[in-house]
Amino acid sequence: MTHADKVERLLAAVRAADAPLGLAKDTSNLFRDRQEGRKARLDVRDFTAVLAVDAAAGWVEAEGMVTYEHLVDACLPHGVMPAVVPELKSITLGGAAAGVGIEASSFRYGLVHETLAEIEVLLPDGRLVVATPDNAQADLFFGFPNSYGTLGYALRLRARVVPVRPYVRLTHHHYTDPAACFAALERLCAGEADFLDGVVFGPREFVLTEGHFVGHAPYTSDYGFEHIYYRSLLERDEDYLSVRDFIWRWDTDWFWCSNNLGLQNPILRRLVGRKRLNSVFYTKLMRLNSRWRLTHRLDRLMGWHRESVIQDVDIPIAHAAEFLDFLLAEIGILPVWLCPIRPQGRTFTLYPMRSDTLYVNFGFWDVVRRREAFPPGHHNRLIEAKVMALGGIKSLYSDSYYDQTTFWRLYDGAAYRRLKARYDPHGRARDLYQKCVLRQ
Repeated sequence: MTHADKVERLLAAVRAADAPLGLAKDTSNLFRDRQEGRKARLDVRDFTAVLAVDAAAGWVEAEGMVTYEHLVDACLPHGVMPAVVPELKSITLGGAAAGVGIEASSFRYGLVHETLAEIEVLLPDGRLVVATPDNAQADLFFGFPNSYGTLGYALRLRARVVPVRPYVRLTHHHYTDPAACFAALERLCAGEADFLDGVVFGPREFVLTEGHFVGHAPYTSDYGFEHIYYRSLLERDEDYLSVRDFIWRWDTDWFWCSNNLGLQNPILRRLVGRKRLNSVFYTKLMRLNSRWRLTHRLDRLMGWHRESVIQDVDIPIAHAAEFLDFLLAEIGILPVWLCPIRPQGRTFTLYPMRSDTLYVNFGFWDVVRRREAFPPGHHNRLIEAKVMALGGIKSLYSDSYYDQTTFWRLYDGAAYRRLKARYDPHGRARDLYQKCVLRQ
């Protein structure tokens, strides 16, 4: 079936729908439980094709539900990769455009949506539009990132690709002082690296990783099965990976979250096998746990009060050390991922970042457990308040607790209302606050 055939089928389904719209799909990287009401489910599971790769012109065109695993596999034989490849294989191109996608090349190319040139959007009322930075739908192009399906669904996208070499040489820089670590990160961002990220292992244990493409490697490490990538940061000063293994270095263990499933145990690891050690399998386990509330019930039996804290926040580097102090003192989650972001000079309506500022993404994903009781959302609210105070911004793929006034101040409510009036005038899709805070 051609892309045009798929689109025509979907347009007919939208026009026949008699309820608020939602998607029927096999993958999701949202980490917030939803209160699902009646919805007309649009089946987009076959929008998974890579339509064209033009290495010379520097772009790839693909359908919205293509996973980055498939997208990377289509690009690498042409000697290119998407400019920013989010760290999990199960993330889709359309999902990264409607949400926020980041990786270790973001200090060069910005976030995923900053690498896009064109988005074909199915609007909630059944219209199909193509949005580019300079056409009549430019407001939608710049308003689509961080809209999470509330303005429509990306059916086809064109994204920037960049040349690759066969291997990536990694240099791990070790620090014991947070100020020195962030100062070094700022210096490295001004250098010649192809990739930069880091990990906070403790109050006095920091590793920054600098990656460079190389044509030859004296050896290559394998972190796809028995060996665990994040542990290697503390054990090595230098390492080499094939370009594909580098791209997916975090996926095997969901960074380090596989430990919560017991899958860093060597025996369980071998029993599960290489093919299941990935974000796709872990997400299925997470959904089952969420449905049956197994760990929640176990914690309650053990006398723990718990709160899921799964967040990515972007903080101006001048305030990075202060945010880390807060995070360690008030939240206590470790390890923490660090990833620098350099915005590329264009303002995106629902995810505004200063183009003259280097940001640091802090990624922290775990459950906070306390013996003493605390109000629902307590730790997430503390994080939201601190991010606001430091001039940062947070992604909306997980739990949010803002009141409406604060939310629309942060995410430009006036501009969003204009977008809704133009592209969803009948309110067939939920608005952003309803979806991301009220979880409707």
